[in-house]
Amino acid sequence: MMHSTRTAIARQGRLALRSRRTLSASAVLSDDDHASGGLCFALTDDQKAFQEVARSYARDVIAPAAAELDRTMAFPEEIFAEMWEMGLVNAHIPEAYGGPGLHAVDGCVIQEELAWGCSGVSTAIEANTLAQMPVILAGTEAQKKKYLGRMTEAPLKCAYGVSEAGAGSDVAAIQTKAAKQGDAWVLNGSKMWITNGGVAKTSGEGGWYFVLAVTDADASVGRKMTGFIVDADSPGITVGDKLINMGQRCSDTRPLFFEDVVVPAENVLGQEGAGFKIAMGAFDNTRPPVAAGAVGVARRATDEALAYAKERKTMGKPIAEHQALSFMLADMATGIEAARLLVHKSAAIIDTGASNTMFASMAKVFAAEHCAKVVNDAVQIFGGAGFNTEYPVEKLMRDAKIYQLYEGTSQIQKLIISRHVLGMETLDP
Repeated sequence: MMHSTRTAIARQGRLALRSRRTLSASAVLSDDDHASGGLCFALTDDQKAFQEVARSYARDVIAPAAAELDRTMAFPEEIFAEMWEMGLVNAHIPEAYGGPGLHAVDGCVIQEELAWGCSGVSTAIEANTLAQMPVILAGTEAQKKKYLGRMTEAPLKCAYGVSEAGAGSDVAAIQTKAAKQGDAWVLNGSKMWITNGGVAKTSGEGGWYFVLAVTDADASVGRKMTGFIVDADSPGITVGDKLINMGQRCSDTRPLFFEDVVVPAENVLGQEGAGFKIAMGAFDNTRPPVAAGAVGVARRATDEALAYAKERKTMGKPIAEHQALSFMLADMATGIEAARLLVHKSAAIIDTGASNTMFASMAKVFAAEHCAKVVNDAVQIFGGAGFNTEYPVEKLMRDAKIYQLYEGTSQIQKLIISRHVLGMETLDP
């Protein structure tokens, strides 16, 4: 793509993100909305602007680069830097710390478009969000200024260090420990499958990790762990080799090793023993945009399948006119609309300040499971052509699987939902 066109998109992005922001359309009802029945599904003008910027960049820059990024498995440094310059990275950081301070719905609108282009790229951005969310939720003013502020001054990366080889869904089983020594804490242990784990250390001075560690092994699960902000250049941190994933291969996923890493006391997040609650609270905010990514992948797969079905002919007519395939496309489109509504509802609840735990899990599991079905059906519609790299649907199928796994497996989401449902007398709206 011509540099001048990319520059124009970047300029459009900066202007959109500097514009006056309003509460999300899903969360605020005007008099006209009440007159029409009390609900409004339209995006605000600002959200439409964010959407157009992200959509243009995804179509013109990210999608054309996706196949090569998948082949080389290289981190998309240039794309990341451009999106940072446009304001599409760290968009949730409050204005007080140099960020745009976008609302949750705004972020979901952006994530869907970026994932349409390549979910490996969108995951690199969302990894920053996940790592920063504990700081946003529980950080002191000094921590926020120091660690959120620097993310808006340069295209730095950060990572969320919770999962371990023996502690994925079972966070209570983590073995990384932190022992207090004088005015500091000393970390020892390892983390696994850490997105942005390597680039957080190599992206320049200032990258950092959120690390969850056991500080009181005898305490209850809710009190035994503490969250720490750990500078990526701290002595004693070793970054393992990049993991070769099934999909989203440009995403930087690695193990991290901590050997006698000294962390100053002022880098404890919240109170000692509050780490589990902080780490889990972050997911309520990050599962909606992850689910939005699944919607974006499903939408891309459906777009590809729809175009192919209209062009490919069998038995004298386009295969789209065969009922068997047209019904598949109908199911794909219906589920995408339903998933997006769940995503936007779960995000809009955040914007009102209410708890969205159940709806965040509903959005995550529904979008992830439907995405998996859509990409499978897209390959089926392509037939043998869908089984090779000439068309993008095979990559989309590989990319989609992770949505059923990271930020809580589909089974964990159902466990969370069922616990909420069992605590209800009825499902009255």
